[in-house]
Amino acid sequence: MTPTPSGRRRAAANIAALIAIAAASLLTSSPARSLDTSRPDVQAFMLELVKKDGFEQPYVTAVFSGIESKQGILDAMGRPAEKVKPWFEYRNIFLTPHRISAGVDFFREHETKLREITAKTGVPAEIIAAILGVETFYGTRTGSFRAVDSLATLGFDYPQRSTFFLSELRQLFLLAREEQLDIGGLVGSYAGALGPPQFIPSSYRNFAVDGSGDGRRDLLQNWDDIMASIANYFVVHHWQPGQPIATRAEFARDATRPTGPTELVLKDTVGSLTRQGVQFTTDLPVTAPALLVALQGEDGDEYWVGFQNYFAITRYNRSAMYALAVFQLSEAIAAGARAPAADLDARTEGAASE
Repeated sequence: MTPTPSGRRRAAANIAALIAIAAASLLTSSPARSLDTSRPDVQAFMLELVKKDGFEQPYVTAVFSGIESKQGILDAMGRPAEKVKPWFEYRNIFLTPHRISAGVDFFREHETKLREITAKTGVPAEIIAAILGVETFYGTRTGSFRAVDSLATLGFDYPQRSTFFLSELRQLFLLAREEQLDIGGLVGSYAGALGPPQFIPSSYRNFAVDGSGDGRRDLLQNWDDIMASIANYFVVHHWQPGQPIATRAEFARDATRPTGPTELVLKDTVGSLTRQGVQFTTDLPVTAPALLVALQGEDGDEYWVGFQNYFAITRYNRSAMYALAVFQLSEAIAAGARAPAADLDARTEGAASE
């Protein structure tokens, strides 16, 4: 029996997921050592969990006795794609026929709930799908590191951001208690992000919602909770329903072009950028907040103007390239979802898997 195009896409996704797991296993199998719980900083942290947060000493001791500090986690922190790739290479990771078609499949499978969430929150269904597509290939690549290992490794052995990761380690303990989760069984990214939406523990505690009505906030397996929580994250970060995200821009011939990396701050407005010689099209008023995004395209510098909703996406991941990839993937998913299924199959049949 000849498999259908959608069946071939699912098979390709499964193969890609296995490849991703194999690659991750190379990191997880890298040299590891038990965390030295006699260290003064580790002892102080453990004591704080007991004294400040009310955890039982035997429980804290048992959890820490099983923590491993992994060199692969420290190595991975030094090579995120947002820092080592130019935009045109970064874009090619996420804007592929395979990822787009898998996004359309996901959209159609969850369309009823997605549209319900959009009606309630104003966050477009395709944005929710695109976040999942960029973060974990729609839940198929959620990571293989124990979260407690990741956060302890980075908290105690990565001084550049130890304060942040120790805070997230504490949040992980609180999350596990609140949601009745096995802290040692929580698995995610090398940076401690969990589940298909890759929420760090503090985001899980602060922004996760019960989208299914079962009284729990399950961001590991419950798609209704996962999709509703992504939307809620954007609502809290001031998503503007019905407003644009970003638009391509050019410069007037005599205008001064920016140098250096994009500053993710809404310090400009539509009017102020126009006065600086930035040329773009929008129906937003001149007082609307905006930021200029400068990226390295395949044929030279590439400029975009991002608005409040673009800025909201950068709150999910502090990267100009990440936000633009989510935006462009969302547009491709929306276009594919509008097309008849047969047309999409014909366009994507034979597309190379990732």
